[in-house]
Amino acid sequence: MLHEVMQHSSYENQKVQEWWDRERRIHQQNEERRHKSAVLQQQSTDQLKSIMKHQADSIQALVAMQVEHYHEEALLPAPQNISILSTNMKHFLTWSPVTVPGETVRYSVEFQGEYERDYANEIWIPISECSLIIVTQCNVTEDISATVPYNLRVRANLGSQVSKWSTLKVLFNRITTFLTPPVMEVSADGYHLLVKLEDLGPAFQFHIFYWRKGQESWVHKKTMKGISSVVHLDTMEAGAEYCVKAQTYVEAINRSSNFSQTQCVRGPDGGRSTWMMTAMVSFAGFVVGVLALPFLAWKISQIFQYSCCPVIVLPDTLGENQPVGDSSSPTYSEGIS
Repeated sequence: MLHEVMQHSSYENQKVQEWWDRERRIHQQNEERRHKSAVLQQQSTDQLKSIMKHQADSIQALVAMQVEHYHEEALLPAPQNISILSTNMKHFLTWSPVTVPGETVRYSVEFQGEYERDYANEIWIPISECSLIIVTQCNVTEDISATVPYNLRVRANLGSQVSKWSTLKVLFNRITTFLTPPVMEVSADGYHLLVKLEDLGPAFQFHIFYWRKGQESWVHKKTMKGISSVVHLDTMEAGAEYCVKAQTYVEAINRSSNFSQTQCVRGPDGGRSTWMMTAMVSFAGFVVGVLALPFLAWKISQIFQYSCCPVIVLPDTLGENQPVGDSSSPTYSEGIS
């Protein structure tokens, strides 16, 4: 009987142990399910947050675009057709006007040189002479002082409203300036070949070429700087025709213009000049002869009289024996055979 009780007790203990094992497994499974559920819940929460953040960013970008759109509608139109005109080292920035009915639009201009672009954080320098101006051009000659690429920009101003900046599409270098042939006037003053050129300023020189017509292989060249009056080129031969042409040159950019139109002048006629010179010499000889002839005649007579019939004056002692009342000294003529 004791054996049966022990077997029964052992059986009961085994059943209890199995129950505890089963409960432990259920608890562990529940823990695993709760952990998975928490992980899934966290992932869902993170995904929801990401979706909400993306939606917020999209809404913010949409609002910014709408604000920018409304702001652009409030801005003035930017100047169009901006370009630079450069002739003979004079540089002008030009643009099309911005039209606002009943209002006066003003403009401001800035420039950026190579130094500002490469070494000064791309800063722009305002041009004081072209700040809030009402004309649609700006003289930038003084600001473009080096032979390097420059950039320029302009914007419109109307009260508190301003436009966007309009910038040159291509950088400007003064080496591209258009050089015009000089205005020239050639003349002859007697046998002197003269030329007069317009004064373009201290930066300009002039190459002047001249030659005798028919002798084009013998061309003479003169370089003049700062011409402000008539320049003597050469002395012309009588009756010869001389031709002249010139071009401008700028040392700062090492460029020359095209040649001016050739101008020719003729020197005085050589035959007429020779005849006049001969007539003048002949007349002068005649006058000299008329004035000198009486003097020569008198001189020759004096020489002849001294040579043929000299006058002899007696000493005073011989004159004392002459009769009283004859106070003159006797003279004798002595013939010479």
